Amino acid sequence: MHNPIRLYMSMSLDGYIAGPDDRPGQELGRDGGRLFNWLDDRESDGPSGQVYREALATGALISGRRTFELAGRWQGDHHGGVPIFVLTHQVAGGDVPPGHARFVTDVEECARLARAAAGDRPVMVHGAAAARALLRAGQMDEMEIHLVPVLLGDGRRLFERLGSDHIELDLVRRLEDRDVTHLRYRVLQPGTA
Repeated sequence: MHNPIRLYMSMSLDGYIAGPDDRPGQELGRDGGRLFNWLDDRESDGPSGQVYREALATGALISGRRTFELAGRWQGDHHGGVPIFVLTHQVAGGDVPPGHARFVTDVEECARLARAAAGDRPVMVHGAAAARALLRAGQMDEMEIHLVPVLLGDGRRLFERLGSDHIELDLVRRLEDRDVTHLRYRVLQPGTA
């Protein structure tokens, strides 16, 4: 397989990736920080440390516009100076993103640019809208879901408004750690098994 485009996303058991009222100053929504307690173990030799190191070894990033803005545009550098491709519907004149970031309005072009920029390394994806757009376009190869044993009950869902076509997944890795199960799925494109 070519270098995979891989979503990395923490999610509650009921499908939420942020609590209610996610906004600047409360980027993860009310109680949404609960989804990231597993990052306390990111420096460990355990599964969460392994997954975190893999995420930081990616060679490019695709982000949704809302995620990019809520994250303060990462001051132009998400990790290690890798190129950041921000998938957006429109670009306002004069709005130049900082550092290693650039805006892209076409999902296929965004995937192509990110793969090329990443070289032989995977491409990281952040943001629910970007993930859905890549899935609908057949450009998402893998999803690393950090499943947290909590029911948030409300907030922002990852797979909301995905469309009516079902998407088949193949579980290729499962890593258990304190307060999280890291699940890696391969996205099966039509005609693959």
